[in-house]
Amino acid sequence: MNMQIKISKRPISYTKAINFMNKRVIDLKKNKNKELLWILEHPTTYTAGIRFNNSEILDKKIKIIKTNRGGKITLHNPGQKVIYLVLNLNNRKKDIRKVIAMIEKSIIEFLKFYNLNGKSDRKNIGIWVNNKKIAAIGLRISRWITYHGCSININNDLAQYSKILPCGLSNQKVTSVLNEKKIKIKDVEKKLLEYFIKNIKKI
Repeated sequence: MNMQIKISKRPISYTKAINFMNKRVIDLKKNKNKELLWILEHPTTYTAGIRFNNSEILDKKIKIIKTNRGGKITLHNPGQKVIYLVLNLNNRKKDIRKVIAMIEKSIIEFLKFYNLNGKSDRKNIGIWVNNKKIAAIGLRISRWITYHGCSININNDLAQYSKILPCGLSNQKVTSVLNEKKIKIKDVEKKLLEYFIKNIKKI
């Protein structure tokens, strides 16, 4: 598998990460670089996808970064793992639904390692545990290059979600691995890599 694996130990600014990913998309269109799987964390950042509405911003003082990914408004903050994927579907099956299913499967398997029962939802994209959202998914596709990815709440500050309607869901709550299981969380990057690489090979 011709893919670069990046794991960042220090938080990476959202803008810096997006610029890096956008350049990789351009390079892949020219067959000049490898696909990318990047695991990182962001400083506290609120981002809005192409379907967001201003009414989903409850605290008008917060700064919102508008992005070209799918989905609505969400939060990135320390303790949340973000997995960015830049995949060339020209060399795979040209089916974005298979990419979404791969991401869902990888997250569900990751959560199972921590004895959490994650479930997908056809109406509300993402992964849910005990009817609370634990992972968000947002992708964009350009000339069969898919990019952006997903975020998984591990041990982040969930109170910061109170400033928005996360993913536009006013009647849903968010959760994290630590919020659901009072356990010592270890091997996060290792397990994420294990499940994502295994499932990426199948698409």
